[in-house]
Amino acid sequence: MDWFSLLKFIHVTSFAAWFGTVFASLFVLRTLQPELTGPPENTALHQQLLKKFIQLETKVADAGFKTAVISGLVLAFFFYGWSVWIFVKIGLVILQVIFTMSYIIKAIQPLTYPCSTDKYRKWYKLFAISFTMFALILLVTFFLL
Repeated sequence: MDWFSLLKFIHVTSFAAWFGTVFASLFVLRTLQPELTGPPENTALHQQLLKKFIQLETKVADAGFKTAVISGLVLAFFFYGWSVWIFVKIGLVILQVIFTMSYIIKAIQPLTYPCSTDKYRKWYKLFAISFTMFALILLVTFFLL
């Protein structure tokens, strides 16, 4: 059995699942924006929908993240070695987690609905942070490793 190819497949697939859940969240939040920033009539229903989606999305994202990290560490240990660029990639993943979780705690968790469009834009700043970090990780992976 070709363990390198299998691990690489698992690593890429789990990274794609992690990235995909973030991307899907962007579309869900964009779709719910008029309901969560508009009149309060249907806000409770849409707020529950958002909460349930985030719970489910978090499960998939966490599984993708954990699998990507574990498979990446196994790839580094058995196949790539511990080069500077491996540590750069590890550092970028750690920074992404720190930046996104800090921003979620600081700006997203305090949101109440309905809210103004300006306050709702905090969600889009979260995606800007996430996608920027994903882009940096992919640049390091594909062009520097």
